[in-house]
Amino acid sequence: MNSFRTELKMGDLDGTIDYTESICCMGSCFAEHMAEKLRTHKFSTHLNPFGILYNPFSISQSILRLIHGEPYQSEQIFQHDELWHSYDHHGAFSDPEPEACLEKINTSLEEGSRFIQTADWVILTLGTAYVFVEKKQQRIVANCHKVPGNEFTRIRLSKQEVVFQLSGSIQAIRSINPSAKFIITVSPVRHIRDGLVANQRSKAALLLAVEEVTEQVPDVYYFPSYELLLDDLRDYRFYEADMIHPNALAVEYIWERFGEVFFSEGTLQLMKEVKKVVQAARHRPLHPGRAAHQRFVEAQLKKIVELEARYDFLNFVEEQKVLGEERV
Repeated sequence: MNSFRTELKMGDLDGTIDYTESICCMGSCFAEHMAEKLRTHKFSTHLNPFGILYNPFSISQSILRLIHGEPYQSEQIFQHDELWHSYDHHGAFSDPEPEACLEKINTSLEEGSRFIQTADWVILTLGTAYVFVEKKQQRIVANCHKVPGNEFTRIRLSKQEVVFQLSGSIQAIRSINPSAKFIITVSPVRHIRDGLVANQRSKAALLLAVEEVTEQVPDVYYFPSYELLLDDLRDYRFYEADMIHPNALAVEYIWERFGEVFFSEGTLQLMKEVKKVVQAARHRPLHPGRAAHQRFVEAQLKKIVELEARYDFLNFVEEQKVLGEERV
């Protein structure tokens, strides 16, 4: 019988993620999808302390800043279009008030700096090899913040430049956290504004660079999220309406394949139990006062107590609060 898709065969890896381990996710918006899945299943996770970052240079620079922990000063932010911004950060940190902008930046920097010092795993998701260089200061920016394009020069990093940035980031983290393990993935989100040909060349530079790093540096693994969407699923049914971003079904499929590679059978089983409780707490009943729903709430609260007693690393504070509010 003919097969109408090409299923990507996942190789065995030496690294497995344990529930007791902490995970730092950094990079493009696809990193946020993976971090959300990890958080839903109650893994200790820290996401993008600089916001969404797309290119390996900016990811590397943010890691160095986290390691040194040097706070940002007022002269390192700028005003444009009624907002204060940092060229190192995503627009989520921008604010009409400079003090508020700096506070958000430095609070996140401090939290991220603490987390990365003891993180067991660091997941880096690369989006593009293209970078924008601000002409005045000749520096690569993480985000242009809608500043006019004529103030920047756009260039593509070479494979070796990407290798240098990734290797440097790993070395820097291991200088303070020697046992840290790494997963690097290339985002399946296509940068259409680059053009389809340019996007493929950009992704190729990233893929070849990651191959070299994983071959040369121990405990660094490649996860093929890019290939899973573009070659395994390979259908616009698995994209959002913009035909660029993976939809929920695609993200779930990639997450399941991630689990096959990096989670043990015992961890996968516990994740199923955790997910049931989380989904139950998120459920919004039409008639919360009904006896049937009250029995449901009590059963979930009992399940939480049992899980926390068996696994002291689990924390269902949010779910207990939500379910407690539904208790009559």
